[in-house]
Amino acid sequence: MNIADIATQDYIEVDVGTRMGKVRSTFENGNPKGIIVTNDEAYEGVISEREVLQSHVEDDAKVAALIKPSRNSPAPKVDRQEDVRETARVLIESNTKVAPVFEHDDLWGVITDDAILEAVLENLDTLDVDDIYTDDPVTIQEDDGVGKAINHLREHGISRLPVLNENGYLTGVVTTHDIADFVIRENHSTTTGDRVGDTQRLLDVPVYDIMNSPVETTTLDASVKDAVETMLEKDYAGLMVTPEDDDRIVIGVVTKTDVLRALTYTEEDHMDVQITNISLLDTITRESIVESIQDVSDKYQDMQVVHAHVRFKEHQEKLRGTPLIHCQIRLRTNKGQVAGTGEGYGAENSFRVALDKLERNVLEMKGVTSDEEYRGQLLRKLNEL
Repeated sequence: MNIADIATQDYIEVDVGTRMGKVRSTFENGNPKGIIVTNDEAYEGVISEREVLQSHVEDDAKVAALIKPSRNSPAPKVDRQEDVRETARVLIESNTKVAPVFEHDDLWGVITDDAILEAVLENLDTLDVDDIYTDDPVTIQEDDGVGKAINHLREHGISRLPVLNENGYLTGVVTTHDIADFVIRENHSTTTGDRVGDTQRLLDVPVYDIMNSPVETTTLDASVKDAVETMLEKDYAGLMVTPEDDDRIVIGVVTKTDVLRALTYTEEDHMDVQITNISLLDTITRESIVESIQDVSDKYQDMQVVHAHVRFKEHQEKLRGTPLIHCQIRLRTNKGQVAGTGEGYGAENSFRVALDKLERNVLEMKGVTSDEEYRGQLLRKLNEL
């Protein structure tokens, strides 16, 4: 399936010098799927509605403030005749929800993650949540402060945290968007006083005050189709995964990104490795990342890696011009999921730290080997899409 029929021309085009206030106001008169940013009529990058509305950039700032080379270089581009698998890969590796679509090198429109999921929805009935979800979720307590939530999100490179009460039961979810909305709202409402004190006060607010509740959940044996339908209907980016007999216990998370990532699985001979924010690679290459992960996998002959996902995230802190990078490596194997995280100045340093942690976690991994035909079964399901 290619994207010729599911891409849309419902977008707006703005110059890098356009004021952010003007861009934000356009959403009051319509609901464009994306914003294409140009520089002297040449394509510069793409930003989503959510990025614009939740950005800390002031209204008087220029759109260029959101087009950072570290996030959009090279900026994502998709051909109108491209297939769904490659388009999903572009969205994930560019860490974006929308990408521009070109036809004969001319800008034609945009493609969104939701459009792809809607197009393949009927075929997703062949997959269960168990095939694609992320287990062992990072959680937070109701009375923990927003500052602790931010640290967890940053440390683990994730976008949502299940919130648990004192009994360990799931009572809510807090996301990066919830925190951004809260901080922006509070900063706008505060006009006097010590700004440092204001910031500290915001960080101490319990996540209970900003979390989403009740929580939308799904189970391991639910079809991915049902999970995606719920996400699209509720406009959620993810669902909490719970046991079928107790929706108070969280055992994992499934997101739209997990579904898109599953669409990119292949039956090629080499390991399927996906890299999010690939533009952050500096002194390390995609090839060396794949080789390093393959080396770890080859050390343990009874561990079959179905898919590897490497995610880089840039922090503001720098050392001699080199940014602090967070790296997470997550493997989906026939023995379950295993991950390693690390931070360092530059992508290569952070990757090496995360790889070392991953290998230690592999050595500690326990559990019974699942069906040896798991990979083939999963790929056969995916090839029906």
